[in-house]
Amino acid sequence: MHHPGPPQFMAVGESVQLAPRNPNPDADYEWHVRSAPVASSLDFEEGTPVVQFTPDAEGSYVLELDAPDGPHTLTVRVFPGSYLPSGSVRSGESGMSGFSGFSGQSGSARPTQFSGGASGSGSGAGEAQRGDGGRPRIRLDATVEDGVVVVRADPQPNPNSDTDRDDLVVEFVVDDRDDVNRSAVETDGWELRIPVSAIGDRLRVHGVALDETYSVPDTVTVERDAITDGGVAEAEHEGEAEHEGATTEGETNDTESTAKSDGSGGQRVSVARPNDPPKWAQEVTLYEIYVRGYTSGVDEKGSSDRQTQSGDVGDDEVENTFEALENRLDYLESLGVDCLWLTPVLQNDHAPHGYNIVDFYSIAEDLGSREDYEQFVEAAHDRGMKVLFDLVLNHSAREHPFFKDAYKNPDSDYYDWYEWQENGEPGTYFDWEYIANFDHRNLDVRRYLLDAVDMWAEIVDGFRCDMAWAVPDTFWQEIRDRVKSKDSDFLLLDETIPYIADFHEGMFDMHFDTTLYFVLRQVGRGDAPAERILDAIDQRAEVGFPDHAAFMLYLENHDETRYIVECGESEALAGAGALFTLPGVPMIYGGQEIGQRGRRDALSWEHARDDIREHYERLIEVRDETPALRYGGSFRRIDYETDSDRAVAFVRDHADGSYLCLLHFGDGSVTVDIGDLDVDATDLVSGDSIAAEGGLRVDDVAICPLV
Repeated sequence: MHHPGPPQFMAVGESVQLAPRNPNPDADYEWHVRSAPVASSLDFEEGTPVVQFTPDAEGSYVLELDAPDGPHTLTVRVFPGSYLPSGSVRSGESGMSGFSGFSGQSGSARPTQFSGGASGSGSGAGEAQRGDGGRPRIRLDATVEDGVVVVRADPQPNPNSDTDRDDLVVEFVVDDRDDVNRSAVETDGWELRIPVSAIGDRLRVHGVALDETYSVPDTVTVERDAITDGGVAEAEHEGEAEHEGATTEGETNDTESTAKSDGSGGQRVSVARPNDPPKWAQEVTLYEIYVRGYTSGVDEKGSSDRQTQSGDVGDDEVENTFEALENRLDYLESLGVDCLWLTPVLQNDHAPHGYNIVDFYSIAEDLGSREDYEQFVEAAHDRGMKVLFDLVLNHSAREHPFFKDAYKNPDSDYYDWYEWQENGEPGTYFDWEYIANFDHRNLDVRRYLLDAVDMWAEIVDGFRCDMAWAVPDTFWQEIRDRVKSKDSDFLLLDETIPYIADFHEGMFDMHFDTTLYFVLRQVGRGDAPAERILDAIDQRAEVGFPDHAAFMLYLENHDETRYIVECGESEALAGAGALFTLPGVPMIYGGQEIGQRGRRDALSWEHARDDIREHYERLIEVRDETPALRYGGSFRRIDYETDSDRAVAFVRDHADGSYLCLLHFGDGSVTVDIGDLDVDATDLVSGDSIAAEGGLRVDDVAICPLV
């Protein structure tokens, strides 16, 4: 199928790249405007397979793609320019050079500067009464009632908005790819209804909430399958449904529910919320391995250095880096981590970080063979660990044979694979001199990258997506549908600086929390009060992320100075506490847990700090044992008083219990007065009572049950 994908929601002033999916570069594709608002004069250049759609009027467009397997339609709902969300990825045209205004190296963080309001031009629209806040949010759910699919929206105003929730408007769009009798669809406010008999194998409904901007869309999927005894489905929602596996493009089974028969004849119906992150990913502790430093190297004889008790692997000879990494798995298992992100393992140029790739289909020879890599992944799986592949889709190395053939050679078959500046140099970001940006308008580029995605997705459990903002967002939508059609639990984690709320709809399951990272650095240096951490958590909703979005929390990575070096030892212990008490999925950069001070140096196992490692082990253990600290736990501010602005207090709530969390980014200890909050003063981290005159005394991190 060459369908261009799901319906698109955007505003006048935004732009989106549209392309056939699963393209055959030798085939002919052509776009047409099948219908458009009266005020639009938009059309496409003939014979162009990839187009940049920049709407010129508000309203609904139906675009048509002529492909070898027939015509395909795509609905695009365009709102007035006044609805343009601040920080929108499409207002900056994702995947086009110059989108990011930040300088520095990949992975460096800069503060987000969202205003929370709308900008742009155009007439007002909709029936919502305007407030002063930013993007609303929405969640869709579906049930089957008396043979009718009922999709209900739960819209929420932006936390900064004065708009009453009842005044929010919801718009639904049924996916163009699904076999549905659209005349049977009925909408009434926040509800869409359609008989099960009016849908084919699948129904996907997309929806947005409207206030003074439009929300990040959400999606719900309903599938019907023949069952032997008949029966009209009555959907269950306990999340215990049997998973049969996905078989078609874009199908996911996250948070699925399977209908049960009532014996009246019909089909089994399952409901899924594809934008919920995979369940396994909600609970893990991530661990980043910088592959050319983590094992302290392998000498010419193939033997590895012996470690201390923090990572002892013995004196056995190893043949390659993957075998050396495999020897560290017992240590990682004992630490408590259960998901490993390896920096790129593909054939690359001279740079040891591996992000300058010269062959997207081959494992780097200095690390080992593909068989060695797969053996490492299998060994990790045997210990219950997941493995993430670092996926680079924006650029190749300039040493890539295709680029070398194309450079200053317009007659090259690969010249159109790359972006070019007027001076003949390749397009790039940040003046990086060893990479060249791919041109994703070229179907050969897309085919090359999609085939690589298919290859590595078969082996690993997810992708950490490098420089995700530098790749067209619709290409990520295609990749997501592609990998999820084979494994609905496959994880997509985006590195986007600053983070982008729109990336949670149909693209990524989890996001680098770049805002929290930056704030934790400020707090650790003493440049901001610790309470700013709470503002960073609140900002997620303020910029439009839905409540079901998941975030990866980190203090450092291979691109950043070690937190303990920049901020101090006491601050590093408190920062570790933040990772395991704030809402999100914690990530440890290899060596962080032993007090490593070099950013990309070989790990100094012989100088490992056992006290720091034990601190991390205990934090991992407490989080694993405490549902309130994980994905399902909510976050609540409380009133507290303390003499130091380097301390902060908050509560995590869950049906299984609520917990007070205290952090102190400074030397010594401080007392925090939590007022009338009824708490058991026994700290889960230390096991000791932290009761003190005037409140609770905390050194770096403390977690106490509420009673």
